[in-house]
Amino acid sequence: MSMIRDLRAAVRPSRPMPRKDTGTYDTTRDPATPSAVVDCAVYRDGVRVETRAPLSPQEAMRLVRRDGGFVWIGLHEPTEAEFAGIAGEFGLHPLAVEDAVQAHQRPKLERYDDSLFTVFKTIHYVEHDRLTANSEVVETGEVMCFTGRDFFITVRHGGQGSLRSLRSRLQDDPELLAKGPSAVLHAIADHVVDGYVAVADAVQDDIDEVETEVFSPGRKGTPRGTDASRIYQLKREVLEFKRAVAPLLRPMLLLSERPMRLVDPDIQKYFRDVADHLARVHEQVMGFDELLNSILQANLAQASVAQNEDMRKITAWAAIIAVPTMVCGVYGMNFKYMPELHWKYGYPVIMGITVVICLGIHRTLKRNGWL
Repeated sequence: MSMIRDLRAAVRPSRPMPRKDTGTYDTTRDPATPSAVVDCAVYRDGVRVETRAPLSPQEAMRLVRRDGGFVWIGLHEPTEAEFAGIAGEFGLHPLAVEDAVQAHQRPKLERYDDSLFTVFKTIHYVEHDRLTANSEVVETGEVMCFTGRDFFITVRHGGQGSLRSLRSRLQDDPELLAKGPSAVLHAIADHVVDGYVAVADAVQDDIDEVETEVFSPGRKGTPRGTDASRIYQLKREVLEFKRAVAPLLRPMLLLSERPMRLVDPDIQKYFRDVADHLARVHEQVMGFDELLNSILQANLAQASVAQNEDMRKITAWAAIIAVPTMVCGVYGMNFKYMPELHWKYGYPVIMGITVVICLGIHRTLKRNGWL
């Protein structure tokens, strides 16, 4: 089917460079909108039904029940009161409604009688000139999706992850939207995972930068190391990334492998591609975690080696200084009868012997790498 052949092009445009994307994340809300509803539209045969005035969710659902199609409602951080009417109109399960309002959920897929509830964690790379101990590398948000037979509801939390551009691209492909709410669910899953891929590439650059600093030569050709707090901060950000990616693996496998009433069979096979990309990102993130562990251990080992080097140098100089200290200590005693005490050449001889002994010790220690 031509629609299926064009599915990937419709929902996955060319990926932007991870460090230059400034138009993907839109947090604005129309000040004239009195509720959390960002957009509400009815789609029939893949085409958006034009109306004279913006539709309320209740009006949109009445049109769907009367003439067919499905309704797609987008909300941004609704309150419990704002979401209550929509939940009642579409018969959403109370537990899913509670999760959608409160947010801070793990990525998951839950099946209720007549709907699917899916939670995605969105990840946004935070631009920075230089990684510091307080740098924020990734910023997270949430997209929660209710998928029904004739409705699709998205609830966004956080200051990034707008679906406005995605909705526009889908509206340009009526054949895809004609497949119903499951096509929108796939498009959102693919959009979120594509964001993971872009962020993983950007985080890889930060890790490479830290790794280079840790193992780059310092003075005398030895690795100079870096501030361990920077590595630890990057490790914490990678952990946040992993919390978004890892729990989503099983939901994507379920959507790609298990037949579901609410997922069109033609769309379901494309969830396998999303699951494959997600698995690769998961492997990357796990690799980041292990690599940062190794870098942190290497940096701490270098710090210990540097401290040992300093202690060896201090000990070596202390050994050299001990010789004149001992000689001066001996001849500083107040005894009347001491060897060479009244000898004419006693002073230069003792000083010469002291210098020779110190030079000998210095040469020996330097040959052994202590100086």
